Amino acid sequence: MSNYVKISTLGSRNFTVDEQLAPDEIVERVIGHLQEKLSQVLPEQPDLIVLPEFSDIPFNLYLSPAKTLAYCRVRGARILNWFADIARRHRCHIAYPTIWAQENQPAKNSITLLDRNGTVIGEYSKNHLTLGEMEEYGMACGKEAPIIACDFGRVACVVCFDLNFDRLRLQYAAAKPDLILFSSIFHGAFMQQYWAYSCRAHFAGAVGGGQPSAVVSPVGEILATSTNYFDYVTTTVNLDCAVVHLDYNMERLRALKSKHGSKVKIADPGYLGAVLISSETDECTIRDMMKEFDIELLDDYLTRALAWQSAPEHIKHPEDGEPL
Repeated sequence: MSNYVKISTLGSRNFTVDEQLAPDEIVERVIGHLQEKLSQVLPEQPDLIVLPEFSDIPFNLYLSPAKTLAYCRVRGARILNWFADIARRHRCHIAYPTIWAQENQPAKNSITLLDRNGTVIGEYSKNHLTLGEMEEYGMACGKEAPIIACDFGRVACVVCFDLNFDRLRLQYAAAKPDLILFSSIFHGAFMQQYWAYSCRAHFAGAVGGGQPSAVVSPVGEILATSTNYFDYVTTTVNLDCAVVHLDYNMERLRALKSKHGSKVKIADPGYLGAVLISSETDECTIRDMMKEFDIELLDDYLTRALAWQSAPEHIKHPEDGEPL
């Protein structure tokens, strides 16, 4: 059935602090900055807020590895606990990206995901650090890529430089999350859209440095984006959806639309040969609709095409419809 999720993504325009302030006072200044940022989206009552990479680290501190790590050690879990209180009071999930640093241990660049009760329900540590993060900051690459269960669906996380590596993308494509969260200071251009399409998942990007933050559909359409005037955006997506190819499905999609009308949405990005279909009703899921009209998933169609190459005599050709 329709599964609407309201997502807010926040950008950043390089917040700075007076480096001569005491560490505790710097933390308080950062909390004030974050409060101002969140006040832009909390009135929308989002289900999920995604913040950019290094969300609580002042830009001028980040330029110095020694100052950054010292600040993170003093800060500890204070801002995490502050975010937890926000999540509880506003009944929303929060994706909090930062650097975690402890004495005598490698630092890590992570996203911590909080649920509506302010409870930590998952953490992802950046699998593919930049050379600078490893050489200058002494960070350690994460080894795991968990799928985190939220009350609205299954979520995967990606941080900045990760977007360049196929190993992680293919791991997520196999795991089939509903939503990918991307926190970064690097935009990634069309790779955001390709990750969304490759993983058949919605993609929510929060990008710092004054760059646009956007929500992308599983067929690569930009559904909403921040602008040069506003570095935040809120939009609602429907996670009860599926990507299907038009080959052999065209007549079936027409029949689906003819019967269900506005209860089903078919979004065509153009030029792709695939569309996104979603259930816009509480009466049945998109999988129920697909079963009713024998509509084939894109991935199943591609698998069938590969199988035909190796053993065409065993592959049954559909009786109705023609390929593109």
